[in-house]
Amino acid sequence: MMEHQNSETTNDMRAIAEEISEIVLELSCNVDDMTAEDIGFAIERLYESGALEVYTIPVGMKKNRPGTLLRVVCTESRKQSLVECLFRHTSTIGIRETATRRYILKRQMETLQTPYGDVRVKSVSGYGVSRQKYEYEDLARIARERGIGLSEVRRLLQEEA
Repeated sequence: MMEHQNSETTNDMRAIAEEISEIVLELSCNVDDMTAEDIGFAIERLYESGALEVYTIPVGMKKNRPGTLLRVVCTESRKQSLVECLFRHTSTIGIRETATRRYILKRQMETLQTPYGDVRVKSVSGYGVSRQKYEYEDLARIARERGIGLSEVRRLLQEEA
């Protein structure tokens, strides 16, 4: 009986852990013959094809050429379309795949009514952390409308809170 209870407790703990982590894939390729505009376009297409994250890292390539490491984070279900997208929109001739665990804070979005219009606030929590952040697009809209900087918009919203 005691072993059964320990097994249930262990399974419960795994279930909790699985709610805040997931296995994702990292697809990586190197390119040394693409312009910054071409890479930017490829990144747009990768996000449209379901990438969770896309980023670049400058790297040294063979024959002392500067190059770019392009890394795409995705779920297993989006892998095939992202592999096709990488081959279609980059000059790479090979893609590497690595499975990795990603830890995630729980996210919640709230919309605040302010004198400057609706402002979305993202709240995240987990692993002993809790924080909030105004959504960039809403801050930028207010800044453009008022002809002020983002830090000034944040100050105005804090004064309203």
